[in-house]
Amino acid sequence: MKTKTTTFLKKATFFTLILLSSKAISQEEKPKSTLDKLLSKISLSGSIDGYYRYNFAAPNDDSVAPKTSFANENGFALGMANTVLEYEDKKVGFVADLVFGPRGEDAVFNSNDSAQIINQLFVYWNVTESIKLTFGNFNTFIGYEVISPTGNFNYSTSYMFSYGPFSHTGLKADIAISKKWSATLAVMNPSDYTENNPFDTYIAGAQIGYTLDNGSAFLNFRYGNEGEPGEVGPTFQVDLTTGWDLTQDFYLGVNTTYVSTEPQENGDASGFYGVALYPQYKASEKFAIGIRGEYFSVYNGGLTDIIGLNTQGDGDVITATLTGNYTIGELTLKPELRIDTTSENSFIDNDRGVTKSLSSFVLGAVYKF
Repeated sequence: MKTKTTTFLKKATFFTLILLSSKAISQEEKPKSTLDKLLSKISLSGSIDGYYRYNFAAPNDDSVAPKTSFANENGFALGMANTVLEYEDKKVGFVADLVFGPRGEDAVFNSNDSAQIINQLFVYWNVTESIKLTFGNFNTFIGYEVISPTGNFNYSTSYMFSYGPFSHTGLKADIAISKKWSATLAVMNPSDYTENNPFDTYIAGAQIGYTLDNGSAFLNFRYGNEGEPGEVGPTFQVDLTTGWDLTQDFYLGVNTTYVSTEPQENGDASGFYGVALYPQYKASEKFAIGIRGEYFSVYNGGLTDIIGLNTQGDGDVITATLTGNYTIGELTLKPELRIDTTSENSFIDNDRGVTKSLSSFVLGAVYKF
């Protein structure tokens, strides 16, 4: 009985393997449907983040925080949910980058509708192996830091990032000059007017890039009228962004920028300028530590309600931000100590008196998928 059963099982197993093999072969030979081909070229990525913020020796309410973007609420606060849908073919593709939450709302602040969720929405065409055209709404190529918290080492952001452009809508051409050199040329709406152009004016943008295996440098420009003609003059910005792996574990980034807006009539130009250093050390596979040291200066009232200014409209701030990055899988915890010191009174203390400095702590949590 045992022998017969064993023989039967062997035969059944043999025929089952034949059937499964033939089915697998038929599936392999069956051509993919149009939907399958489309889905194979689509990817979904994004992030979710939130944070806790606390002031030392200053009230913990909404009115006391550095006037920089995103991480400026106190207590437990929300960042954003970011979903990026991408389609990539050999010649053409698109990106639909959607944001939900306070950080996302701040990132698209020039929208007339508070429910705006579009961070980026563009199509592109690889005209040749060396030329790529992008049409639509895309994040700026100017500056060191970016909107997504996954792209920044520090959780809070710099003054230069906060008051440089966030996004543009227009047409840009990315040109690969050689393996090391690249260029970008663009014509765009006024900065951060991403849904339409309410002024009938345009700005020009340009970039020259140099890239090696251990780092890169980009020199960026923008010029044009950023508002209603007759109310504001043209704005010019030049910006240098660079970063290098000096050793296997030590990285140094640098960003410097200068922005100038011409006066409508007689007078001096106004604007701001600054420089920031980003040294970072990788202590282990899971932990890295870095500091952002920034000097930021406003001249001739180029920005108001940002930091305290003197009677000539000048003022500056020095900021030191010490940040750790501890990685647990796709989750990164970012504990951060930050000190902002200004040339004029810009903050208040616990006694509601004016002061030139503010110390704060932030714990950011960023999940990337």
